[in-house]
Formats: sequence, structure tokens, C-alpha cells
Amino acid sequence: MTSSITTTQDLHDLTVAQLARHLRERKVSAVETAQHFLKRAQAHTSLGSFVDVNADVTLAQARAADERIASGNPGALEGVPIAHKDIFVTKDFCSTAGSKMLAGYRSPFDATVVAKLAGQGMVTLGKLNCDEFAMGSSNENSAVAPVGFSQPHPVGNPWDTSRIPGGSSGGSAAAVAARLTPVATGTDTGGSIRQPASFCGITGIKPTYGRASRYGMVAFASSLDQAGPMARTAEDCAFLLSAMCGPDPDRDSTSLDVPAEDFTRSLTTSLEGLRIGVPKEFFSEGLAGDVRTAVDAALNEYEKLGARLVPISLPRTELSIPVYYIIAPAEASSNLSRFDGVKFGYRAEKYTDLADMYKKTRAEGFGDEVKRRIMIGAYVLSHGYYDAYYLQAQKIRRMIADDFQLAFKQCDVIAGPVAPSVAWKLGDHGNDPLADYLADIFTLPGSLAGLPGMSIPAGFGEGHMPVGLQLIGNYMQEARLLNIAHRFQQATDWHVRKPEGF
Repeated sequence: MTSSITTTQDLHDLTVAQLARHLRERKVSAVETAQHFLKRAQAHTSLGSFVDVNADVTLAQARAADERIASGNPGALEGVPIAHKDIFVTKDFCSTAGSKMLAGYRSPFDATVVAKLAGQGMVTLGKLNCDEFAMGSSNENSAVAPVGFSQPHPVGNPWDTSRIPGGSSGGSAAAVAARLTPVATGTDTGGSIRQPASFCGITGIKPTYGRASRYGMVAFASSLDQAGPMARTAEDCAFLLSAMCGPDPDRDSTSLDVPAEDFTRSLTTSLEGLRIGVPKEFFSEGLAGDVRTAVDAALNEYEKLGARLVPISLPRTELSIPVYYIIAPAEASSNLSRFDGVKFGYRAEKYTDLADMYKKTRAEGFGDEVKRRIMIGAYVLSHGYYDAYYLQAQKIRRMIADDFQLAFKQCDVIAGPVAPSVAWKLGDHGNDPLADYLADIFTLPGSLAGLPGMSIPAGFGEGHMPVGLQLIGNYMQEARLLNIAHRFQQATDWHVRKPEGF
């Protein structure tokens, strides 16, 4: 190896692109890099981000990466560390989906997304905390004890550990913001990449539904779930998304037959003449003043970069909440029916007969939020209510998607806030789950339509908490979204700010 960099103490401040270059040029080894991030994870266990680490496996992967670099045949991301949301099954690490139902489970295979990233040479640091079965907007619903804790504990927001990091990918967002990993995987069903990215001041993108394989993702709502990367910059997300996407017809029937794409190629395209649609429904009375100020400033910055703001309307925005909270629970009630204590997962210790075992296993194994959504889903699918609720929700879902297509006739991309407020205090919504649901109002429409969307850091609001700008593109427009985000980040420095103490 050539002479290594003077010190590894600042490795965590490098972007994925910078780190990959250092590794390829052998200025630092993959083993040194992995050791550095493992030490950081251990030093900041109080954040509650990691639910499993396995240093032996991580360092073995790093040594193999160093060998491939030395042989002159490295992958595009060879030796770069990554941590995975605990909704992706991963060999040699726990795969619990944040639930007691899967406590201690070790998968014999990797999810497709995990395997694709490993195929590019990435080194797995561990698994990250998430709301149980990805159901939540605050990361307070996990039933798994994080590393360093003996009991389940919510993830803290690195900017203020008394506040939520967002959910369900809160562990991923917090770990990236705190520089415990350069990048992490997340999943987005109704906003679970974009909202925590906004709350933690990082960049995250949900691609078009079907762009990334769902094989090996523990299912919540199958027509909505989608994997995506969470990193500090749009450029880093472009590198990761290029590796994650691609068809998987043999294992995921919802996977799109669209070849993998290099999303880094058009990052620097000019924004001159870009039409940015600004939906009036995203700037209603429910939007906090501090968030509006930051979003308005970001939109003004885009005007300086040559873009033009176009007023548009998404008239069914408010309907996205009842529609989502009918469709998603309905699909969850079906997907989670497999957890009955018979073939795998948690089983109640004491029961009298098979029916009693079912009841006690599910009563003891699922948390309150999961039970709530299963019951809602079973209700709307039941005889006499299917037509009145589920079928009507599906019709309105189609109308919401049509609203976007009408809007895209007037603009190239849609922009607005990610959430109505900055991150709230842990426990603030503990007795009011509806408050969590309402906080998803700006992310749900795009999810129901299956559109790509992302969040980029755009400033700070109350309590010096991050505010994200949401960008929504038309189908298969991930490259354009990443370009628009990257040009903004070249002109601003919100994405390089980091929380004190990390």
C-alpha cells in the first residue's frame, strides 16, 4: 500500500465519493476505515442507532475489499462502509424489523439491495434501528434493544437527542447525520426516507416504485414499500442508487423491467429554464412558520440558479391521509398474518390450544402501533366494509396519481416542505397516534402515486433543528431529481453542517 493519509480521525467527514477515491488510491485501507467507523459506533451507542454489529464479519469484508483493491479489480464502491435498516434481511447480522416477533432472527440470505451493494464492494457495519415493521413516523415504536441498551429505546436525533429522528428509517438518518456511517439504506412506504432525512439534516431519495427490488425487505405495505439510500449529499445518493436499482424479475414480481442506470452522469446539468411546481396545498395554515421560511429561501435559491417557480395545485392532498391509512393497514394485515407462532418467529410460552396460541403469540409479539394497523386493515377488508372503504380508497389513489400527471404538464419537478414542522420532542405524540399520521401529509401523495421523491437539507427552524426541502419528480426521473438536488448543494452549505459533538 502507498503511504496512508496522515490521520484517520477525519474519515467520517468524507463523502462517499471522496472516501471511495481514497480507498482506490490506497491512501487508506478498507480495514482502517471499517475500524474507524466501528469505534465511532461504539463511542456513540447512547444515540441508539445500531441494533446489531459484528466486528469480525465487518473486518473480514474489509480485508476482502483490500485484496480486491490490491488486485486492481475493485468494485465502484469498494471498501466504503454502509449500515442497513433492520428491515432488510442480512446474512451474519440480525434481521428483526424492529419487532419482538423476529427477535434473534438470522437470515440465511441477503436482500437483493444488500447483495447488490455488497457486489460493488461495500462493507457492512451493522443493522440500524427502525419502527416495528416500518410502522411509524418517529422511531419510537421499535421493540428491539439497541447496542448498549438492555431494553428497547428510541433513537435520538443527533441535533437534539431529546427529539425524534423521524421514522421509520430514523436509525438510518441519525447514524448518517452523526457520521457513524457514510451512508445507510432506508425504506419509504409513506415518507420514511424523506421525513427522517429532513428531521436529521441529511439527503435521502425514494426512487420510483419498482426501481429497486423489494426481495428480502420485510413487507409492510407491498404496493408502497420502496428501498432507497440515505447519505449526506445528492452525489452520494446517486452513487448508491446506481448500485441499488435494476430489475429482479425472478424474485420480485413488482420489479420494473428497467436496466440499471448511472445516476451520476448528469449531476452537473444546468438548471436554466427548469420549471419548479409549487403546490398551494403544501403551504396551508398547518405549515409551521419556521419551516415555510426555510423552504421559501430554498426556492429563492433555485430562482438564482435559473429555475422558474410555477404555482400548481394538488387538490386531493388532504385525502392522501385517509387513503394511505386505509390501503397501507389493509396490506399490512395481510402481510403480517404469517406471524402466528407456527412456522417461525416468536411463540407465546403458555397457551391451551392452537387458537389460543395464535391469540397470545400475536398479542405478545406485536407492539401497539402494529396491532392498531392490523385491526384497521382487517376492518376495512372485512365483508360489508371492503366496498365502502378499501375500494373507495383505491379509486381516490388513482385520482391522486392523475393530479400529479396534470401538474407535470405545467412543471418539470415539484417542490415543497417534507413535513409541517421540525422534529418534535420524544414522547410528544405518545398518546396521539393521529398526530403522527397528520405529519405525513406532504410525503403521502407521492408515495400513493409511486413517484420518486427526495429530501435535501434546506436550513434550520425552531430550536436550530434541520428543515428539508422535498423534490418530487415524474416516473423514472431520479437522475433529474439528483441533478436538481446536487446543483442546490453546490450553491449552499446546509448539507455540510453537522450536529455538535459528532
